[in-house]
Amino acid sequence: MPGNLSKFVKSSCKDYSHKWVDSCISAAMGLGLDCLEESLKIYSTVYIASLLINRRKITKDVIIRTILGILQSSAFLSMTAFNFSANICALNRILGGMHVLTVSFLPSFLSNLVAIIIEKPARRTLLCLYVSNIATETLYNMGVWRGYFPRIPYGSAYIFAASISVLLYLHRAKRMDQDTVYKIIRFVIGPYEQFQNSNKKSEHLESTTCTESLNSNRECKRHTYNIIFKSFQIYKEIINNLKNKYKHWSCPHPHSCAHYILMSGTKLFSYGYGIQVAIQLILQSQQIFKRPKHIKNILFKKQYLNIATFLGAFSALYKLTSCLLRRTYNKDSPKFAIPAGLIASIAFIAFPNNTLALYFMWKGLHIIWNEGVEKGIFPEFKWFVILLYSFSTAILFHAAILEPQNLRSSYWKFLYRVSGGRIAVISRSPLEIFGMNSSKYLKEVLIRTNTSNQRTFTF
Repeated sequence: MPGNLSKFVKSSCKDYSHKWVDSCISAAMGLGLDCLEESLKIYSTVYIASLLINRRKITKDVIIRTILGILQSSAFLSMTAFNFSANICALNRILGGMHVLTVSFLPSFLSNLVAIIIEKPARRTLLCLYVSNIATETLYNMGVWRGYFPRIPYGSAYIFAASISVLLYLHRAKRMDQDTVYKIIRFVIGPYEQFQNSNKKSEHLESTTCTESLNSNRECKRHTYNIIFKSFQIYKEIINNLKNKYKHWSCPHPHSCAHYILMSGTKLFSYGYGIQVAIQLILQSQQIFKRPKHIKNILFKKQYLNIATFLGAFSALYKLTSCLLRRTYNKDSPKFAIPAGLIASIAFIAFPNNTLALYFMWKGLHIIWNEGVEKGIFPEFKWFVILLYSFSTAILFHAAILEPQNLRSSYWKFLYRVSGGRIAVISRSPLEIFGMNSSKYLKEVLIRTNTSNQRTFTF
């Protein structure tokens, strides 16, 4: 438990933040250069992947914009690192020592406040959502560690259920195609559970089904003894029977409710499992070539099955509940998305993930706030994203230095990489007066994350 937080530590910045070099400027430059090198690797991957995903045509202008984007984002991140180190030294010299807020939180807040302005405005909101996500989890861990509140079983499931239900309702109640989160929602629940279809009576495509059946019968006569074709024919007959089952008039989908629910769940399960396995087969192709039995470990990995189960079950439960509500009330309504979303969230238990839950929570809050600003309910803060980003990142930097046990392991590894390992080498000994046992918990984190504080630096 922390104590003595009001203490003022009489320690030089060299003994604390850069014991490997005497000069404050050299320390800041060294951290900035290490961060720049890693930033170029990270953002080159991000921007090139974005080009491939968006299938943009590679032209001279696109290449130039991509290179400039990589340089701009890398400059933003490396400036954060440079300013962080410089601010620690500057505040130490001005105040003649260190307070718990000037050890990491305030230097980080000031450095991010300046550096984020370098980044593209279009990327600031994405970065803000990302760090706010991790900062929320970190603050919760800090509160549990201090004993302010107990750890809530399935807490992430409750957050996910509430957040996704709100987003699903907004998705049905109002056309919102501009946000990325709705592309994810449409991928999971399909094109029929959205705004333009909420009050539209669909037509059953009986003529198409009949045509398919006639074509299949003709082919069946020509290929009576073809086992593969027979299997395919049986499958098509089952699907056609499902399509021709009863569908309520208010349901927006074209075929029967049974077909709508079962095919959706199966398709999402297949996508969730198939994409993950395909990626791993490509990435681990050399290992598979050397050890062919390794393919079994990939095909039956529990994590891939859990993610696929979550996607398939969520889609199927959401559509099942929506169809039942339409039949019960003999109408369609955007409000049905709320109970349907809550029931579908049961699938989250198959793949409980804090990052996913907090992403939807912050996305929901962001969209609701923007809606409120447009309607004049909430005031508009032009610098809100920048301030929230700076505050959230400052919390993460504070945790990395003073209470690393409360920081997400993946973010610790990120800070370790971009700092060239300096985040682990910074001496926690002068900070023991704050009563947080930072040195003890640092050793535990180093073991858990397979990182080391035995590094040497030129600057």
